[in-house]
Formats: sequence, C-alpha cells, structure tokens
Amino acid sequence: MDPVALRNKLAGAVGFPVTPFQPDLSLDLDGLRRNVRFMVQHSFCSLVAAGGTGEYYSLTSDEHRQVVEATVQETAGKMPVIVGVGIHPHLAIEQTKAAETAGAGGLLLLPPYYTNAHDDGLLEYYAAIAGATSLGCMIYSRDWVNLSSAMVERLVNRIPNLVALKDGQGDIRQLQRIMNRLGDRLAWIGGAGDDMVPGYYALGIRCYTSSISNIAPRLSLQLHDRAAALDSASLQRLITNYVMPLYNMRARKRGYEVSVMKAAMQILGMPAGPCRAPIPAIRAEEESELRALMERYKPVLSEFENLRS
Repeated sequence: MDPVALRNKLAGAVGFPVTPFQPDLSLDLDGLRRNVRFMVQHSFCSLVAAGGTGEYYSLTSDEHRQVVEATVQETAGKMPVIVGVGIHPHLAIEQTKAAETAGAGGLLLLPPYYTNAHDDGLLEYYAAIAGATSLGCMIYSRDWVNLSSAMVERLVNRIPNLVALKDGQGDIRQLQRIMNRLGDRLAWIGGAGDDMVPGYYALGIRCYTSSISNIAPRLSLQLHDRAAALDSASLQRLITNYVMPLYNMRARKRGYEVSVMKAAMQILGMPAGPCRAPIPAIRAEEESELRALMERYKPVLSEFENLRS
C-alpha cells in the first residue's frame, strides 16, 4: 500500500490481535486465523500483526513470517495489515521484506534492543528500517523510546515514508507538545490503551489501537464513535462499566496487559493459549474475577458469536 493511502486509512479503531500459542507454547496458526476472521467482520481501520499485544519479542523470524502471512490472508484485503518489526535493523529489514512479500500494508517500528540509545542512534535505527521499504512506517513511542517533540521533527525530516506516530507513553502533556510542533505532518495514533480514549480524543486524535478488539470489537468501535462525536456522557459510561474494570486488572503486574486479554479470550471460547515467558500467567483467583467481568461484558460482545468457535 502506498504510504499516503495508508495514512488516509488511519481513522477509527485499530485491531490488535494476540498471537495464540498451544499449551506447549508452539504457534497456534489455526487459532490465529479464527481470531482474525472474527475481527475482520468489524469495521476496524486496520489490523496489526505481531505487535506488542501479539508478543512480537517472543517470536522467531519464521513464526513472525507465518503470523504475518496468516493475518494478511484472513484479512483478504478488507483492511490494511500493519506489521510489527524491530529489535535491530538487520532483523527488522529481514522481517520487512517477508512482510512485503506477504502483502502487508505498512510497518510498525518497535523499539530497538538497546535500552539506552541516544537520539542520534535511534534516528539511524529508524531510518535504516524505513529506508529499506516503500511501505508507510509508523514509530511506536513506548517503553524506553520516549520521544521529544524535537526528536519527532528530526525523524519526520529524515524519513519520507514516516506516516504516523503511535503513542505508547500515555503522557498527554508531552503528546500535546509533539502534536503542536508537528501539526498535520504525521497521523497521530493513541496507543497506550482503550482507557486513554477520552484523553487522546480530547487532543484531536481520531485513531487508537485497541486490545479490547480481541474480545469485544463492538465496544472498541463504540469507544471511537462516542469519543469522535464528543458524546462524553455515553463515552464515560462505557469507560466506567467495561474498560476500567478490565484495565484495573491489567495494571496489577507488568505483562498483564497481554495475559489478562488472553485469559479473557479463553473464557469466551476463543483461541489464545498461554503467554511466553517472561509474561506471567494470571492467578487462579483472578481467573474467577475475570469470568465475572466477562459476564458483565455480554451487552457489548459481538453479534458474530458463531465465529468465536
């Protein structure tokens, strides 16, 4: 997909599929295909294959290729597939070439392996990956990659196919500085969580990545619709009744942002399986709590129930 065309698609909710594993932690491709078929029945603006929620950092290169191929095939052109790449340029470019061959629509550039990189090194890292492809690229500012407005401007000036910044910091003040400095030179994606939709949309952002899309796509789309319409009362009811109880569980341990979602999927009869180390499994007593919460979710679950099994 042309970078401009990809950028024009970035309005609405972005689906963020998990990567299902078998009990022995091998890849569950059939499960992934089932989940993607379920998700593409809903009007997401794009899907992300092998992103953070998809446990990108735990995948081998061959597994990464298989996840991307399966996601693109099951999406069947209904929406662009954005592929997570990163760690170091050599590996990221290898994964990029495989993603291009599979028919990916764009790239999500994840942080590098080196956690203390100077801005000069980060600039070379992102430029090397983006320079090896004609696909549109978006940088994911998360974990140790906490970009200043000046650094984002350097990246935009250096990388012509950089189309978007995905925020994973949740720092509204810093994000506002970046957006004020860059204006419409990039598309802006809220990426810190469904619970951040009110804050992101108050800044004028109209695209966000949703991990809730794995279990309740209708809720993901409703969050976008209510926030974009500035229907704050209705939006707050959704946040209070559904989003915050789930995100409060996710906040209990590092890694629970993935393991809680996988556990919820399994409760609802969807393929997910365990997480690979070092992401911890939820405790037995928390599973009972999560089951009760999924009962509360019934009003916002999808009408495509037959695709869950």
